[in-house]
Amino acid sequence: MNIALYSRHLKPKDVQPVQELFEQLKAHQFYPHVYGPYFESMQGKIDFPSSVTVFETYEDLKRLDIQLMISLGGDGTILDTTTFVRDSGIPIMGINLGRLGFLASIQKNQIAKAIEGFANGAYVLDKRTLLHLDSNMPIFQDTPFALNDLTLLKRDTSSMITVHTFINGEFLNSYWADGIIMATPTGSTGYSLSCGGPIIFPNSGNFVITPVAPHNLNVRPIVISDNSVVSFEVEGRARNFLCTLDSRYEQIDATHQIAVRKEDFSISVVRLHGNNFLGTIREKLAWGLDKRN
Repeated sequence: MNIALYSRHLKPKDVQPVQELFEQLKAHQFYPHVYGPYFESMQGKIDFPSSVTVFETYEDLKRLDIQLMISLGGDGTILDTTTFVRDSGIPIMGINLGRLGFLASIQKNQIAKAIEGFANGAYVLDKRTLLHLDSNMPIFQDTPFALNDLTLLKRDTSSMITVHTFINGEFLNSYWADGIIMATPTGSTGYSLSCGGPIIFPNSGNFVITPVAPHNLNVRPIVISDNSVVSFEVEGRARNFLCTLDSRYEQIDATHQIAVRKEDFSISVVRLHGNNFLGTIREKLAWGLDKRN
């Protein structure tokens, strides 16, 4: 079975768990294909099997008939990984070498269990909804989608912006704020949450629109159906603004007209039996923790 490995760079503290991962892949007769720049950072630090090869693009993954993509890092690394997987249907297994690890839910001490579980079919696939962006002027090239969120933001220290927002063609509101976030259920525990947005269950069929530091105190986050098409027009004193999809960004201006809808494909995330969303929010967000009890 062909397995792809993606990460940004091998850190000294991660040598031991990454070496263990390669040993487990070899023991279960998986054939690893490593992202090129990551492979280069491993040279002289990791003992590779002789069969290891490299990949660089989405097209490489399809050509190699990859059955699993392993993301080594934190949640940001998984967001990178989605730009390689795209609509291929390749499931993503996130091994947490970072900090929070909301999506990358498999810990270092679970590597052997995770690989054995995948080999034996003892795992769960969680389907995650993505956002798709359409614009009257091309941006984000061949990856106009996001697993977490889309944001429209002011640049640097410029004054607030106004974001005119429409749902299915009907006017919702003009947000006078530092920006606006449109998040998937997956992204509801990220930037949106830090700006006061609600936590949304992964399979709830919703999106959330959350303003960033709104000037009007009576403006609050709003939850909408993921069958909605949301369109935005931005204006402000500055000439340019930022539009982001997950960790990627483009510069836009007032002439850009942006529409956001549910992407036609989803991303599959590998979850071990015993791990679940409720357990994750209790553990990672210290949900309901009270030092008095």
